[in-house]
Amino acid sequence: MSAATAVGQLTAWAAGAPAAGVLPAAIPSPPQHTWYLGPFPLRAYALAILAGIAVALWLTRRRWVERGGEADDVLEIAFWAVPFGIVGGRIYHVFSTPDPYWGPNGDPVRALYVWEGGLGIWGAVALGAVGAYIGCRRQKVSFPAFADALAPGLLLAQAVGRLGNWFNQELFGAPTTLPWGLRVDDSVAAAAGAGYPPGTLFHPTFLYEMVWNVGAALLLIYLDRRFRLGHGRVFWLYVLVYTLGRVWIEMLRIDEAELVLGLRLNVWTSILVGLGALVAFVVIGRRHPGREETVQLAGRPEAAGEPDQDPAPTTGSADEVARSTDAEDTQKTEDSDDAEESEQADAARPDPGR
Repeated sequence: MSAATAVGQLTAWAAGAPAAGVLPAAIPSPPQHTWYLGPFPLRAYALAILAGIAVALWLTRRRWVERGGEADDVLEIAFWAVPFGIVGGRIYHVFSTPDPYWGPNGDPVRALYVWEGGLGIWGAVALGAVGAYIGCRRQKVSFPAFADALAPGLLLAQAVGRLGNWFNQELFGAPTTLPWGLRVDDSVAAAAGAGYPPGTLFHPTFLYEMVWNVGAALLLIYLDRRFRLGHGRVFWLYVLVYTLGRVWIEMLRIDEAELVLGLRLNVWTSILVGLGALVAFVVIGRRHPGREETVQLAGRPEAAGEPDQDPAPTTGSADEVARSTDAEDTQKTEDSDDAEESEQADAARPDPGR
């Protein structure tokens, strides 16, 4: 696709935009989700995920340094956490939405097509936490303290990542007549659960979650600074606040999902995980009401104030060195006295050569 064509599509997309200060009649969907640099595709979903990771790393580095950690630790830990999180997110998505892959007309190979969208947040957090734990152990830093530093950035990463769903025209909500309803392609509307007619507007659940996550991130930063939370409580507060929003947003969505007792699987997951997070937040708060004095574990040189290099070896304490020096001086004095007595004896002895 040429640059001129892309500009033309974007211009046509924005042609119906109202004047400044006027509420739009609907939110349009982007005209495309993939661009090509020669044979190489640039997918909006992947770019949104990468941008979200970059935002999370930036904020986490700042918060980690404020807590007394080393900035380089964040990249080392992310080296483990990010791949684990992507794999976990995909596994959870395939598990919670199996029909496109294992259903009657499903294609199991498509389970590997991450670029088409579909990363479940719970799988990403769960397996990503395993990777982060491995990274923290290797860096000899506190895993709960790192989770606290990460939590607000994780929310921002999720907010940015939802832009990928907007470009893919997926995961929108039920029909609505609200002025901020989402307009999708007619083919997408027809393929939705009930085969909605062209022109139907839908709840922009991607936008709802973006706004909720940004607000939650700001709330976590404020509460963390106000009450000096630590020992993993910021992370559990992140889980609690996110699940509160995810429950009502999830109930608006109409995409295919597994149902359990009439509710979507993700709704039940949010409820159970949210209750667990509330219990963990309260219990940890009673056991550890303050914040960690250090984020570094025993065994790391910086944790005990040890120098980077080992000091020169010594043979004993200061008293031992002093006693050794005195003994050497005494020995030298005795040797000198013996030498002087020997010289006097030789002088008194008659010279046989005379």
